[in-house]
Amino acid sequence: MGQGSSAGLQVLIMGLDSAGKSTLVGQILTGQTVNTSPTVGFNVGTLELNKQSCLTLWDVGGQKSMRQNWQYYLDGCKALVFVVDSTDVARIPEAQKALKSILSDERLRGVPLMVLANKKDLPNSMTIREVSNKLNLNSYTDRKWEIQACSATKGLGVQQAFLTVNKLIKRS
Repeated sequence: MGQGSSAGLQVLIMGLDSAGKSTLVGQILTGQTVNTSPTVGFNVGTLELNKQSCLTLWDVGGQKSMRQNWQYYLDGCKALVFVVDSTDVARIPEAQKALKSILSDERLRGVPLMVLANKKDLPNSMTIREVSNKLNLNSYTDRKWEIQACSATKGLGVQQAFLTVNKLIKRS
C-alpha cells in the first residue's frame, strides 16, 4: 500500500434514509454538527486519519428510490460503513434487507463491514447487541465486521469508528 498517497481508500457509507449518514460525515470531516437534508446522489469527502492513512468517504443517499443506485458506487470499495438509526425499531427489518442485498454483490466479497448504531444519545435506543441480532450480523462469516454505537450529532464514537474502519481495511 502506498504511503501518503493523496487518493484515500474508498469507504462507502450506506444505510436507510434518516439514519444519520450525512450528519456523521459532516461531524467527522468538520468536527461540527451540520444541518443536513436528504441526500440526492452522494456527498464525498476525504478524512486524514494520520500521515499514512487517508479515507475517501462516500455518503450515498438512502431513500428507497436511491438504493437501486448503490451498486454504482461499489467498484474499488475497501470498507462498507452501514449506519443504522438505533431508535427506529420499526425500520430495522428494512435495514437488514438493504444490508443483506448490498453485501450479496460480488464486488463486496470479503470487504470489511462496520455497522454504526447511530443516535445512541437518544432515549429508547437499542443496544448494539439488539441491533447486531436484528441485522443478523453473525451470519456474515465471510468477512470481518464490527458494530459500534455512536452519536453523529454529538460526535460520540465517530472518530473511533473510522480508526477501526482503517484497521479493518489493513487486516483484510
